[in-house]
Amino acid sequence: MLLLVVIAAFAAGWIDAVVGGGGLLQLPALLLIPGIAPIQALATNKLASVFGTATSSVTYYRRAKPDIRTAIPMALIALAGSFGGAAVATLLPAAAFKPIIVVALLAVALFTAFRPQMGAATMLRFHGHKHHIMAGAAGLVIGFYDGMIGPGTGTFLVIALVALLGYDFLQASAKAKIVNLATNLGALLLFIPHGSVLWVLGGILAIANVAGSYLGSRMAISRGTKFIRVVFLVVVIALIAKLGVDVWNENLAPALGLAS
Repeated sequence: MLLLVVIAAFAAGWIDAVVGGGGLLQLPALLLIPGIAPIQALATNKLASVFGTATSSVTYYRRAKPDIRTAIPMALIALAGSFGGAAVATLLPAAAFKPIIVVALLAVALFTAFRPQMGAATMLRFHGHKHHIMAGAAGLVIGFYDGMIGPGTGTFLVIALVALLGYDFLQASAKAKIVNLATNLGALLLFIPHGSVLWVLGGILAIANVAGSYLGSRMAISRGTKFIRVVFLVVVIALIAKLGVDVWNENLAPALGLAS
């Protein structure tokens, strides 16, 4: 079981480094461990992810030179948003928001698939203060999502940076890592005081996550935007499938009397 989880952590680090969405592998793998509580799985997943996103952030910064004047303010606002999302999660069920997210992801997947030039080159849609306002708004909303629901946060960041702000996929991935690092740290600031982190397991997974993140970021930088776009579409489809199953199990099946 430990070997399975370590392999999942390595693969999750690779996916996260390229386009985000590694939590789709790492978190379910953690939940397979006998006796682990969901809150412990979430917290330990965030611990491993912090080291992975830090590694890919440094690698991207050294080689892709992302504009940190956009990434850093966006990251700080996203951190605050993740706190807000975690607070709302205690009051409202995440299931209420998942159907909306599935529809939004379907639209993004179709738009990306039928617009092959989207994200091929950086063509910023906003400039000056408006650019930073839009980046901050995206960071706030996606940080809120990460605090409340979580899976695919890095993917949503890439979506926002490409479709909303006009970056190419490589630059979007580089900035997304910096912002995602902040949202992971924000979650850990809540989990650590509550004693939810399994430190030994998290440390083992962090090593695997770092290795995957380093390999993924180097591969993304060397292969460029077209490669990232393909991986992006695969991850979005996987995210649609995962959240679609959640919507069925949490909303539709009970409404139709099919819940077990």
